[in-house]
Amino acid sequence: MTSPLERAGLRPRVDKALVAFLAGRRSRLVEIDIGLTDVADAIDTFVQRGGKRLRPAFAYWGYRGAGGLDADAVVAAVSSLELVQASALIHDDLIDRSDTRRGEPSVHRRFEARHTAAGWLGGSAAFGDGAAVLLGDLALIWSDELLHTSGVDPGDLARARPVFDQMRTEVTVGQYLDVLTQATGDTSVERASKVARYKSAKYTVERPLLFGAALAGAPAALAEAYSGFGLPLGEAFQLRDDVLGVFGDPARTGKPAGDDLREGKRTYLVAAAFAALDGPARAELDGGLGDQGLDDDGVARLRAIITDSGALDRTEERITVLTEAALAILDAADVEPEARSVLRDLAAAATKRIG
Repeated sequence: MTSPLERAGLRPRVDKALVAFLAGRRSRLVEIDIGLTDVADAIDTFVQRGGKRLRPAFAYWGYRGAGGLDADAVVAAVSSLELVQASALIHDDLIDRSDTRRGEPSVHRRFEARHTAAGWLGGSAAFGDGAAVLLGDLALIWSDELLHTSGVDPGDLARARPVFDQMRTEVTVGQYLDVLTQATGDTSVERASKVARYKSAKYTVERPLLFGAALAGAPAALAEAYSGFGLPLGEAFQLRDDVLGVFGDPARTGKPAGDDLREGKRTYLVAAAFAALDGPARAELDGGLGDQGLDDDGVARLRAIITDSGALDRTEERITVLTEAALAILDAADVEPEARSVLRDLAAAATKRIG
């Protein structure tokens, strides 16, 4: 059975659009200075070494679901979402002090190692941090450039542009809310849900769908249905990611086991555990959360506390409820049949258990 990410040859077409665009940007960087080869290499590697291409897929099939006709220019336009994703992940890894991404060194660690190997002046860690800030910014700038050079009709682009801009604002402020929540120690389920909504849920599913709908000139009723489908599904996607951040297999996730616990992530899963706990178990979870020195035994102990609290079951139930609600709205919407089928398959791919 063909993966929903492969339907219409979409994934290789997205990859092709990104390769062509990044090759052009590489030439421009090298013309400025040969030292920028490191920058081009890092962004090439980061963008091309994995990722599910979920956001371009939701955008493309949102477009097709609204009656849009297949075109390479549209594929290039939706591919710009991968550069937004790259920017968010590069910055997120820096904020969280993550050592790896998809099984490879994170960007700040890559440039830290480059500084150390070259024996350059100053601190290696500071150099890596600065490079990651700038590369994340550059990826965000390039997302805009890929969109407006995609070849999409200017009128269609003008309709979609406000969605694209709103999405980039939301994911950025969502990241700040995540940082703020960790700093304040807010353990409420309500706060965790808001962070999940703005940091990931909206820009993973809802905004890409609305972006595709706008490109196709979809009626307001369909855009409303896409929001009704995309918001709960995006939240379910983020909850699945939260579960994997604590219980996932590093060989599959590309991140160390229990990394979200060491980073002190105040996710729905963790908030649900706090809501159910009191006494010594709550104190132990509170004390271990955010401990960068947490070893494997410590991770296992916190996992057991979360599981015994019922939070894992509550989160899994929430994923199921959200996904079913999303699919019910999709099934009732006036969506082109093939696109509806693919969007259902994408929903399953976004929320399935892995690891």
